[in-house]
Amino acid sequence: MSEEFLVVGGGISGVACARALVDAGCEVVVRDRGHRLGGRMAVKTLDGRPVDVGASYFTASVPVFQRLVQRWVDIELAHPWTDTFHVGEPGGLVGTRTGPMRYATSLGLRSLVEDLARGLPVDQHHDVEAVEPGPSVDGSPYAGVALAMPGPQALDLLAGSLPQERNASGGVWEPCMSLIATYESRVWPEIDGVFVNNSAVLTFIADDGSRRGDRAPVLVAHAHPLLSASHLDDPDAVTGTMLAELEGVLGITAPPISVAVKRWSLAKSVSPHADHYFLGQSGIGLCGDGWHGPSRIESAYLSGRALGRAMASEGPAAA
Repeated sequence: MSEEFLVVGGGISGVACARALVDAGCEVVVRDRGHRLGGRMAVKTLDGRPVDVGASYFTASVPVFQRLVQRWVDIELAHPWTDTFHVGEPGGLVGTRTGPMRYATSLGLRSLVEDLARGLPVDQHHDVEAVEPGPSVDGSPYAGVALAMPGPQALDLLAGSLPQERNASGGVWEPCMSLIATYESRVWPEIDGVFVNNSAVLTFIADDGSRRGDRAPVLVAHAHPLLSASHLDDPDAVTGTMLAELEGVLGITAPPISVAVKRWSLAKSVSPHADHYFLGQSGIGLCGDGWHGPSRIESAYLSGRALGRAMASEGPAAA
């Protein structure tokens, strides 16, 4: 019987799960189909400069995550960004809103996942086809399997003979498209980010130069989920609409020098589970954005960490 645990998914939840298993003395490997770790903490490199195109920032309210964030701040991977965002509408900015401190990074949010994964065995560019009782993945047995991914993706992998796991994978997810617009100079008012209200086109705008700290003239705008859902197969059809709304909110009259769009078919859980994770008698667990309250980086980290600790405590499924 294998004593190795498998974590499928290289976002912050999967890496946190694997780290918790390793810290408990377990053998583990992380398998991810992407070219880089990060999941929705994704970064697109434009002219050698990282741009956050998935999650925009993160907050920290729970002590265990606060301690990790402080370590990232101490080693200058992360920095406090802002506690105040503007509020905008299609016709312009209308005020500000203060909330918790938001943190950002100079190298992109993905760098935090890569730091957390340092020293972990990672198998990338590797698709998983089937997770079956045993537990086994694509015919290979494991002591336990963690699926750190959106529920619909987990559901695609789980065998029909795993009804509890399949049921736990349920939930509703929203898509999102992210517009990256680069300008010759900073041709908009001083902002950090903007919550966009009363718009069928955009929900949020981030000043990437502000959050990165280099004041580069780059903006990232997130599309409304309904607009995203209707154009995931053809984002070019609404790129102009998104750009026009962005420029209307910020009063921009100069044209951008480049525009790109990133699509996320499963960007946000709108019906997250209250529990931190699921772990069945099969030894197969579920964790990630769809667990433990609102969909955010801190919740995903805590979900993965909790599942890893639970799997390590229970040991191999057949023990």
